[in-house]
Amino acid sequence: MEIWPGSPYPLGATYDGSGTNFALFSEVADRVELCLFDAEGKETRVPLPENDGFVWHAFLPGVEPGQRYGYRVHGPNDPEKGLRCNPNKLLLDPYAKAIDGTIEWNESLFGYHWGDPDSRNDEDSAPNLPKCVVINPFFDWGVDRPPRRPYHETVVYETHVKGMTQTHPDLPDDLRGTYAGIAHPVMIEHLTRLGITAIELMPVHHFVNDSVLVDKGLANYWGYNTIGFFAPDHKYSSSRSPGGQVQEFKAMVRALHEAGIEVILDVVYNHTAEGNHLGPTLSFRGIDNPAYYRLVDDDPQYYMDYTGTGNSLNVRHPHSLQLIMDSLRYWVIEMHVDGFRFDLASTLAREFYDVDRLSSFFDLVQQDPVVSQVKLIAEPWDVGPGGYQVGNFPPQWTEWNGKYRDTVRDFWRGEPGTVDEFASRITGSSDLYENSGRRPVASINFVTAHDGFTLTDLVSYNEKHNEANKDDNNDGESHNRSWNCGVEGETDDPDILALRARQRRNFVATLFFSQGVPMLCHGDELGRTQKGNNNGYCQDNELTWIDWQHVDEEMLGFVELVSKLRHDHPTFRRRRFFDGRPTRRGDQLPDIAWFTPDGRLMTEDDWESGFGRSIAVFLNGRGITDRDNRGQRVTDDSFFLCFSAHDEPIEFHLPGGEYCAQWRVVVDTMIATEPDVLVEANGTIEVGPRALVVLQQVEPKDTA
Repeated sequence: MEIWPGSPYPLGATYDGSGTNFALFSEVADRVELCLFDAEGKETRVPLPENDGFVWHAFLPGVEPGQRYGYRVHGPNDPEKGLRCNPNKLLLDPYAKAIDGTIEWNESLFGYHWGDPDSRNDEDSAPNLPKCVVINPFFDWGVDRPPRRPYHETVVYETHVKGMTQTHPDLPDDLRGTYAGIAHPVMIEHLTRLGITAIELMPVHHFVNDSVLVDKGLANYWGYNTIGFFAPDHKYSSSRSPGGQVQEFKAMVRALHEAGIEVILDVVYNHTAEGNHLGPTLSFRGIDNPAYYRLVDDDPQYYMDYTGTGNSLNVRHPHSLQLIMDSLRYWVIEMHVDGFRFDLASTLAREFYDVDRLSSFFDLVQQDPVVSQVKLIAEPWDVGPGGYQVGNFPPQWTEWNGKYRDTVRDFWRGEPGTVDEFASRITGSSDLYENSGRRPVASINFVTAHDGFTLTDLVSYNEKHNEANKDDNNDGESHNRSWNCGVEGETDDPDILALRARQRRNFVATLFFSQGVPMLCHGDELGRTQKGNNNGYCQDNELTWIDWQHVDEEMLGFVELVSKLRHDHPTFRRRRFFDGRPTRRGDQLPDIAWFTPDGRLMTEDDWESGFGRSIAVFLNGRGITDRDNRGQRVTDDSFFLCFSAHDEPIEFHLPGGEYCAQWRVVVDTMIATEPDVLVEANGTIEVGPRALVVLQQVEPKDTA
């Protein structure tokens, strides 16, 4: 085989039309072999003779897209020193753009013999490991232009490629559970109907099904077990050709962009699928273990674990950081995605021991001309010391606001003493973000997400019911801030069912009328349930898939109603925090005012009472401007929102005519449709038990 020197950059396998350049970083290797596999699995080993700056490389003329490959790295094997090279283990390319096949769990994949961790296992792992694939990088994007919506106009829909599409009756069988299924017009129509502007896809980077789960007959459904940071997982592809998943993913992005919907990826750069010191040797461990992983300083045979998964990526090493940044740029430039949600993002800030807001990773993101310009969303916690960092990420970042979730749940289940924090959370959490120069959109507001109860289960269960996970119900969060409304689980009681439906409407209305960016979890608009399972990570079945045969049409219509109201009124999506001053020169009314149910402005004593469960807020729309479809500036209406978590109806007194002469009730969570009731200034309105009422300003009639 003809071998040319090639180039050390870019890393990975790069096809240029005449052949493929292969480049692999390893500082500890003595030599590296590229392994090419034909259709029957026959292996041809090609030495990489060139080594520049610890990058081993070669160019092979005639090697085309579809070629399957891997690496074998010769080097020191001394686990006690953190060195785990073994040329008998085939290794996946960390920069592989596609991976073909799945792992067949076998002892050959491990560096030791089972039952004897101190032994060395030299059995060849190639027959049991998937293979990397050289891809065709060329794709007809047409006139694709990423929507690049500003945050204040964004509505996020967290979803799972398979879970969203697997059972939809209007999708062809071969498209269910795939990227092409997400791109199908029926799915795009559903997203558009809800007013969704961005979908946040749970991990699509190629991931591994853990052997522990496979042995139990389960699967790593969520996908938080990455082994390929550049490769879209082939399990979500309808294409059966090696590397076809790349073209299908790009086609999905193009179709969503045509509909004005952004694509955000949930990415897992904090750890890999190789686990702890007893895990398999699949890629990074055998290539350069101390470069890619954070090892225990005084005993490097073990791994630092800030994630609860066995290892943590070594963000102190320049090549590990380069891997992350190269991956992010690739997904933006080549795959046209619009942003990222970083799983356990606090781990990426652990340059030393504690979480460091000024770590190298954040410095690199800040100055990167590509990555810094897309949406960056942090899950601002990990399991290490001081890992809960809500409100502490750099200014250009937004965050999943866990405090919003907890407070809103507590308020609507009737917890006393939550009114003051509830007020802060629904107005953008200025206490968390304002001092760091950020705006209300720094808060990604959510009530439910993939991790935890669905919205239906949140109002139906007090306790988790995770028996199906085969861990004796020990997994999953035990403190869910949920309330079953009087009966655990399913019931035929009409009063309880009505209360549960109202509570779901309360949560969704609160979410869409809060300042910040709302995130809806897929299926919540349809009444999706997991039967009380709050940790569906291993359930790749009907328990976690959306059930499109049993849709709660009433709930779906309500979500459409509140989403449209938010879209039509910039008062609910302000770009700046409230400050209690008039919205425009010469006005007397402040931009926001809080009231007790009896119509008094809230006092310090009211805020500190600790027992109130009802509150009203005036949002001044005068001076809040937006642009209509023709680009003309328009002034918004004012709104008056009445929140009551009491068990009995509460009468709310509306403010005087200086606020508004007449109001129209546009949302009442006692019902699922728009009520359209008029109320005069200084009038009263009854807010039902555990209900939310939204009133919109009515312009005075011209009597001239």
